[in-house]
Amino acid sequence: MGFVEFVSVNWNEILVMTWEHVRLVGFAVIVAILIGVPFGIYITQHEKLSNLVLTFAGIMMTIPSIALFGIMIPILSIINQGIGFLPAFIALVLYSQLPIIRNTFIAVKNVDPNMRDAAIGIGMTTWQRLRKVEIPLALPMIMAGIRMAVVLTIGIGAIAAYIGAGGLGVYIARGISTSYTAMVQVGAVSVSILALVSDYLLGLVQKWISPKTAQSK
Repeated sequence: MGFVEFVSVNWNEILVMTWEHVRLVGFAVIVAILIGVPFGIYITQHEKLSNLVLTFAGIMMTIPSIALFGIMIPILSIINQGIGFLPAFIALVLYSQLPIIRNTFIAVKNVDPNMRDAAIGIGMTTWQRLRKVEIPLALPMIMAGIRMAVVLTIGIGAIAAYIGAGGLGVYIARGISTSYTAMVQVGAVSVSILALVSDYLLGLVQKWISPKTAQSK
């Protein structure tokens, strides 16, 4: 069975697996944003801590994903969650942290000092300055970090199929184990299309918020 025939026969299953992939990546990135953006903002006020955090996040990125999944299995087996959604979810949240924290940190630190001084001059507190001046100006670059995190986790999420997390990686894993070339190709192409579409849509969001940011200047 060739590539086109495989897609036509298994179209419904591909859609189900795509939704599984989107759900896994979506939940992981949302949690990563809720952790990474506030943390990235926080370390802009603590230079020594920022070096430690960014170094640790960088080290996490050097750990091969399959190795991190392997580390998760015995740890989470204690609560009978060694394979499946949870270990994949935790691993993807960890992998998402570096681009989100780093871009948030750099974006806030690179806000025009004159804007920051003006905010201080009119009596804004640190929180008011962040909320009304620095974060709006930093938003496009923060969004760029989120885009990188999404594309990264979509790719790594495919490997999570090896620990039973589902998603489009199932076709890649199953196809490799059975030497079914068309299945591997469908899995790989589907993951690539999902990453490209996600990046494009988030790019539109980034462009949409950029003019608003420019107007706030």
